[in-house]
Amino acid sequence: MQLCVALDLPSQEENLALIEKIEEYPIWLKVGLRSYIRDGKPFIDAIKAINPDFKIFLDLKLYDIPNTMADAAESIMGLGVDMFNVHASAGRKAMREVMKRLEPYENRPLVLAVTALTSFEESEFNHVYGKTIATKADQFAQDAHEAGLDGVVCSAYESASIKSLTSDTFVTLTPGIRPFGEDAGDQERVATVEVAHNEKVDFIVVGRPIYKAANPAEMVEKILALL
Repeated sequence: MQLCVALDLPSQEENLALIEKIEEYPIWLKVGLRSYIRDGKPFIDAIKAINPDFKIFLDLKLYDIPNTMADAAESIMGLGVDMFNVHASAGRKAMREVMKRLEPYENRPLVLAVTALTSFEESEFNHVYGKTIATKADQFAQDAHEAGLDGVVCSAYESASIKSLTSDTFVTLTPGIRPFGEDAGDQERVATVEVAHNEKVDFIVVGRPIYKAANPAEMVEKILALL
């Protein structure tokens, strides 16, 4: 299991200051929608300038018509990131189109599909999708697997089921990790590192428990000791 630190602070300067405190650790860094819209490719370049060995997960959750998603995926190839994601609910055709467009590229990033956002609780999810979270997460994961993607974004509670329906090598990445029982904030389906372990999660994403800690490096060290 690998740790991915979410860079969700209010400014590029604060994010870079956080990175400098934790640059010695073998971690991934997540650049999300807020940070990328605000700071763009120069932010990714600045991360690599601190440590070129950092692995970067670009968390933009592409969701559009198939050709537009494929165009966007191809543009991501020029950013130097190591993983990005799309929405599984865009459909199998869109996901296949993305993967087809990336076929000519060597050493392409990992491509994951978002199943059910971890901010959803059951009643709201059912209102939108007409099924339970577990049912649709499994279906979305099977669609992504059949479309040739590398894995999915899901909550820790869906990971083991998804792997049983797809493959043990099909990657699961789980946001909403609260390593030591911290406040859930705006997330619903949060989990501890122990739960993630038991559910065979490959990547855990941790944000607030790290960047709100008095000593972020110490918190990263404590989390890594659990992996």
